[in-house]
Amino acid sequence: MKRTHLRGRPPFQDQLTPSEWKVVEAVRHGLSNPQIASRQGVGIDAVKYHVGNALHKLGLKSRMELRQWTGVARASALGPVKESIEMDLKLGAIGQIARTVKDAAAARRWYGDVLGLPHLFSFGKLAFFDCNGVRLFLSEGDGGEAHSILYFAVPDIHSAHRVLQSRGVEFASAPHMIHKHADGIEEWMAFFKDLDGHPLALMSRAAPRSDGPG
Repeated sequence: MKRTHLRGRPPFQDQLTPSEWKVVEAVRHGLSNPQIASRQGVGIDAVKYHVGNALHKLGLKSRMELRQWTGVARASALGPVKESIEMDLKLGAIGQIARTVKDAAAARRWYGDVLGLPHLFSFGKLAFFDCNGVRLFLSEGDGGEAHSILYFAVPDIHSAHRVLQSRGVEFASAPHMIHKHADGIEEWMAFFKDLDGHPLALMSRAAPRSDGPG
C-alpha cells in the first residue's frame, strides 16, 4: 500500500510550538526583540511573529502579561506547575553569584589561571566557575555600573515564586528557562529586588524526567 505523506508542519501536543517557547522564554528573561533575534540567529520579524502567536494562543493582551505568565512547556524537565503546592520556604543556600566584567576572555583566564577556580562551562561572553559548590557567573558588561546578583537555589522554583509573591515580593517576570544543557538539564530563574533595589534571583536545575513528558 502506498503511503501518503502529509505536507506542512507536524502537529504539536502543547500550547506553543518549540520556536514559540524559545522566544517566550527570552521575553520572560527581559530581552528585547532585537536582542532575541541576535541571540537566536533569526530575523526581528520572526520574533514579532512568534510573540504575536503566543499572545493570541494564550489569550494575553501584552508583552508585560507574557513576562508574568507562569506556563511550562509540556516537554520541559521541570514538569507541569503544581498550583496546589504549599511550601515552607527557607532561603539560605546560595547557588550562584553573578559579576559583570569588562573583558570576558581576559576574566576567564584570570579567574581560571590566576585564581585557580575550576572552570565549569562557557558560551559567548559568559563563563561559569565552581567556588566550592557555589557557582560564579561572569558576564561581559556594557561599560555601565558593575553589579553582583545573589541567586538562591530552591527545589521548586514555581512554589518559591508563589510564596514570595504572597509576602509582597515583586518579580520582574515569572520563572523561566534560561538554558538547556546538552545532557538535558534545564536552568530556571526568576528575578526580583530587595528593599534597596538590588537584584536577587531564584534558581533551580531540573534533570530530564525518566517518564518523559506527560
